[in-house]
Amino acid sequence: MLLIGSAHVVNVDAPIRAALEGRVLDGVAVELDAERAASVLSEEPSGPSGRSGAPLFVRLWGLIQKRLGAEIGGGAAGAEMRVAARFAREQRLPLFLIDDPIRETMRRLVGAMSLRERVSLIAGGFLGLVIPSRVVERQIDAYTDSSEEFLEEVRHAYPQVARVLIDERNEHMADRLSELRRRGYGRVAAIVGDAHVPGLAQALRRRGVPVETLTLGALRAATGPSADPAPAPG
Repeated sequence: MLLIGSAHVVNVDAPIRAALEGRVLDGVAVELDAERAASVLSEEPSGPSGRSGAPLFVRLWGLIQKRLGAEIGGGAAGAEMRVAARFAREQRLPLFLIDDPIRETMRRLVGAMSLRERVSLIAGGFLGLVIPSRVVERQIDAYTDSSEEFLEEVRHAYPQVARVLIDERNEHMADRLSELRRRGYGRVAAIVGDAHVPGLAQALRRRGVPVETLTLGALRAATGPSADPAPAPG
């Protein structure tokens, strides 16, 4: 299994495609469920962000991703998933959706979060709507340089969010990828958020699945300085 770490608002489309083209693959997997795939993988411009009935912080973070995807990534958020899906279609490879149903994940998350975590996420969501994109770019750089320390800070600040959104989903995605291997899809490239890569790799190795990883930092380095989009005005 090849795990490719991405970020929904960073343009790493070219190195992802290069990594996929350099492999003999039996399939491509993406960190999506059926509901998100229907929206994210559409070739049509996406409509207003957010889902009817979703918690406020979910709608806020959806708007933030859409904004930063345009300002930092140079396009719509989730472009890396569309690149993977398009590659699978061109190569006539199966595309596997390996994430948990989004509504079930949100239900678990809301039930698990403390009041402090809820308030903090909502406040952070409103801040994210107005924070200059150059500040976010610096945070992405900081994450790329020391992702383990960054994730530890997230776990300390939002323990239930980390458990539900990262740890539990890692185990569930590992189960689905392991099942693909048992079904004969031994060479699969999975495009997931970079924060999932270390834990998902460990979960797969515990299941006896050999893993290779390609992190967001490696992808960004492969783009070279000339490929980075110019910082959007603050």
